Amino acid sequence: MPESTHSATQSFSHSTQPRFAIIVAGGTGTRMGADRPKQFLELLGEPVLLHTLRRFADPAVEVQQCVVVLPADQFETWQQLCADFAVTIPHAVVAGGESRWASVRNGLAFLASEQAGIVAVHDGVRPLVSAEVINTTYTAAAEHGAAIAAVPVKDSVRGLAQQGSYALDRSRLRLVQTPQCFELTLLRRAYQLPELPTFTDDASVVEDLHPIRMVPGDYRNLKITTPEDLIVAEALLRAR
Repeated sequence: MPESTHSATQSFSHSTQPRFAIIVAGGTGTRMGADRPKQFLELLGEPVLLHTLRRFADPAVEVQQCVVVLPADQFETWQQLCADFAVTIPHAVVAGGESRWASVRNGLAFLASEQAGIVAVHDGVRPLVSAEVINTTYTAAAEHGAAIAAVPVKDSVRGLAQQGSYALDRSRLRLVQTPQCFELTLLRRAYQLPELPTFTDDASVVEDLHPIRMVPGDYRNLKITTPEDLIVAEALLRAR
């Protein structure tokens, strides 16, 4: 596969490009205090991960290939859940790595035969993402090369200092969500570089190669991390 030569100032095509999605689900459920990984917890009677997969299988977002990245020892559990819930959504399952970075890289490797397109990376435990947010992020990435969903900070924010703390201007801060969408060859280039401790998401992997465009996220697009998040997610789903 030839390496992309996109520069930070290059314009990306506005034409329709194939869409791919890598759904990363590597959680263990430790902070949930649960007996199973959080992606397999039930949300209104169905696994969290199934809700998430269904969002990207929505015909309104026109994703051509969904890749679910799971720890290898969770394959059998997911296969059984798919049977129990009669899941017919086409998707590939790929083994994750020791870190989120390695898991995304493995998901990208599955798409090695694809020559071009836009790829979204999404947390498997963000089951409430809307078609509008997904489409907006894909569209912005098709135009600008890299785009992420984010929301303004509601609370006052302070930074830690050696002698106490200091106020930060929250108007200049955003809470980053997923999906994070990228031109496929750009994301491949980024993941050819060595992993660094500063890589907390895909935008941080890409940002040295290309500017990151932010688009409006949704406060309802929460990441299920603690038991309280599950309660809120159920309430939001019931309200739809």
